[in-house]
Amino acid sequence: MSNAYRASFAIIALLAASTSYAAPIFYIGDLNGPAESPPNASPATGSTTVAYTASTHMLQVDVSFSGLLGTTTASHIHCCTAVAGVSTAGVATQVPTFSGFPLGVTAGTYSQTFDLTLAASFNPAFVTNNGGTAATAEAALAAGIASGKAYLNIHSMFAAGGEIRAFLLPRSIFVDGFEEP
Repeated sequence: MSNAYRASFAIIALLAASTSYAAPIFYIGDLNGPAESPPNASPATGSTTVAYTASTHMLQVDVSFSGLLGTTTASHIHCCTAVAGVSTAGVATQVPTFSGFPLGVTAGTYSQTFDLTLAASFNPAFVTNNGGTAATAEAALAAGIASGKAYLNIHSMFAAGGEIRAFLLPRSIFVDGFEEP
């Protein structure tokens, strides 16, 4: 069974189990230096929310960060690590960085929606390694995020391999005891 087929099956199973196919699935992460591989002593912090909507093939990426020791050089989502929550993986999304990501700064915010039906939303190597189409790359990325095997990181002049990162984890649909709309 090919990896692309497994990834496609995993995303279909995930969607079938969700309460609403049309509703976005939210993933969050707290960015910091100790979460990098290898860990670093950066005092920088940040947060990210990534929302994936399978029915529209959209990926919304929101990031806020501050206190970097170096100025930003790139940011993207990496996928898929062999084990959830540890190690490193290749870049899955745009290279060298998300379009419009603030570069040359030590703090900032970013919000962008990506159409995952477009190959341009992905690293070409990720597409090639995951079935050769945007659809198979989307399935692999969605399955990787859902299984805790994807992370967002911010690269800087201080740490070329990444100054801060966070593995993307599912966000509870309950906030203060109420289900989010």
